[in-house]
Amino acid sequence: MAQIMIAPGKYVQGPGAIREIGPHVAAMGKNALILGSKSGYADVQADLDKALADAGVKFVYERFHGECSRVEVDRVKAVFEANGCDVLLAVGGGKCIDTGKAVAHEEKVPVVVIPTIASTDAPCSALTVLYTEEHVFDSYYVLPNNPNMVVLDTEVIARSPARFLISGMGDGLATWFEADACANACAKNMPGGDSTEAALALARLCYDLLMRYGRQAALAAKVGAATVAVSKVVEANTLLSGLGFESSGLAAAHAVHDGLTALHEMHHLFHGEKVAFGTLTQIVMENRSLEQIEEVLDFCTDVGLPVTFAEMGLTATGKELDERLEVAAKSVSGIINNEPFPVDTAAVKAALYGADALGRNYLARTGKAPAKFEGGYQ
Repeated sequence: MAQIMIAPGKYVQGPGAIREIGPHVAAMGKNALILGSKSGYADVQADLDKALADAGVKFVYERFHGECSRVEVDRVKAVFEANGCDVLLAVGGGKCIDTGKAVAHEEKVPVVVIPTIASTDAPCSALTVLYTEEHVFDSYYVLPNNPNMVVLDTEVIARSPARFLISGMGDGLATWFEADACANACAKNMPGGDSTEAALALARLCYDLLMRYGRQAALAAKVGAATVAVSKVVEANTLLSGLGFESSGLAAAHAVHDGLTALHEMHHLFHGEKVAFGTLTQIVMENRSLEQIEEVLDFCTDVGLPVTFAEMGLTATGKELDERLEVAAKSVSGIINNEPFPVDTAAVKAALYGADALGRNYLARTGKAPAKFEGGYQ
């Protein structure tokens, strides 16, 4: 099998990057649809509108309705066609971006991704994660091409709530462990080939940058400071995690995330928060060393990612808890089979129980405060 590595056409990151976007978009089209969340578009509207107008690009704005579903993709396609657009700009978080990528693919037009938060590795990938209208994982929609351009303005990212950047760290945390599992299993990556050494190295670099800069980046993000550490973590969360997962593969961490979406108790959590617990579950399932497990526990608790059921809102006990975990374990996606050993529902349940036990023990031993999460899903 051939080795395959894929990537976005262009990646631009830095303070004020949006102010320079006009000529890039003008080279792709003259009539843009801007798909964005209300808050995401508001964060960039002045700079983005001026950049497009100065470059002679006409544009209309359409508000994203909140969930990346088949219904939303079809709705936005109708808006795109009604306005005669020839290029799409997706502005906001992961679900809005994934919707924009799917629409652009089906309309056969270029797409420019402008994240306003660094909460997932969605921006760089040729992948859309579809959910139902009830916010439950539906399917992976593999696209034939990566975005034409990704623009990350670190001034915008630094202004967003710190929880988003921290959630992105949870998503990025899985990248190396899943890449390593896929390599050991000789599993195929997202474009259907074998991983390259370059992709594995980028996945490892993602992990190393998080371990080195994640804690100080979390603190800086809480005061809105666009520090060097924040810039390093933005690159890890977005570019390195995106290239690493896509060209190396996904495994148990994201499969467990997909299973957890079946539990209504988890719907208030962000994607990366569930993935972080999925990572802990994966390394328990793989029987990684206690030193490695402790490193993950230490990192998660320092930056504010969940390591127990209770932190995620799952407070059931006894038979009720067992029934809830049975639902989650049966809902894991097929990428669980990218682990280098057979995995069944019983193994997933055992690893979930084991991850929670380790998390509770760690919090009790260290005296660290449990993570708390408020707000809606993402």
